[in-house]
Amino acid sequence: MSSAPLLQTLVSGTVARYDSEAGLGEVADAEGRRWPFHCTAISDGSREIDPATAVAFAIAPGGPGQWEARPVIPL
Repeated sequence: MSSAPLLQTLVSGTVARYDSEAGLGEVADAEGRRWPFHCTAISDGSREIDPATAVAFAIAPGGPGQWEARPVIPL
């Protein structure tokens, strides 16, 4: 069994919406696809991010049968 880390490709995009009370948001990639994220995925640890913020993110398995943006890295 290998202990090598799983490499994820980062995608560029912007924060499409963010609800700070719920801690939930969406990022949009260059093709307009939207990916949900939770505030704990924001890489700077702030748990806050403004809509229209440029970000880099990876697409990773989330809840049952869903994909999400994680981590979300403000640029």
